[in-house]
Amino acid sequence: MFQALQKKGFEILAIHHAQAILRHDMRQAIREIETVLSRVTLDVEELVRGGGGEGQLTQRMRRAFNDLGWVKHSFEIKKIVDGVEKESISHEIDHVRVFDSGTFALEIEWNNKDPFYDRDLENFKRLHADGVISIGGIITRGRTLQDSLRERIANFAVNHGIDSLSKLAEYYTPTARQRQLIEHASQREGGFEKGWAHVFVSDKFGEATTHWRKLEDRVNRGVGNPCPLLLIGIPSSVITA
Repeated sequence: MFQALQKKGFEILAIHHAQAILRHDMRQAIREIETVLSRVTLDVEELVRGGGGEGQLTQRMRRAFNDLGWVKHSFEIKKIVDGVEKESISHEIDHVRVFDSGTFALEIEWNNKDPFYDRDLENFKRLHADGVISIGGIITRGRTLQDSLRERIANFAVNHGIDSLSKLAEYYTPTARQRQLIEHASQREGGFEKGWAHVFVSDKFGEATTHWRKLEDRVNRGVGNPCPLLLIGIPSSVITA
């Protein structure tokens, strides 16, 4: 399952019978996810100019999934007692695909704060318990991508001659706090390129953001149990420059 993606370095983790569900009941989901992710590419300049948040990569993936019918949907669950509504809870999911054999709920967490994983996993758990979805999925930054960011950013700086704050201004303008941190890190790391890369990655893609280790830690602790889950980590191999 997902052999083509795994050959490219994607991390694939299917738990709580998700693999059986996909193989026997949702083969089309496998094909569509592979179609979208096999085309994923990322230029380092996008990281530099976009910084954190929902960048161009996320937008491209969202459009690709939307084109295949994975659309945003808000599930509303009501508790009614003797005809009187006592409780109403809604769960908005960014990408939902309804198949004949069940419903797949998918979230893309490229660069949010890591508590968003708790929200996603708990939403999946509740929706699965209520019989609304068959499987939940999360796509996020993989381990190799996360671990390579400082080196990739530093290499970008070297290749583009970014060796000062004035030359960095072509791509974005650091805040006063960031400028001070970059100056200190440049002295510590032995050069502007490495110093800026260290500060940039720590500030925009740090340990408290959504990446594979943070997601893996949560599922290992049982967050989201017992909902079947498909977790996918985007690898460093998608970076084209």
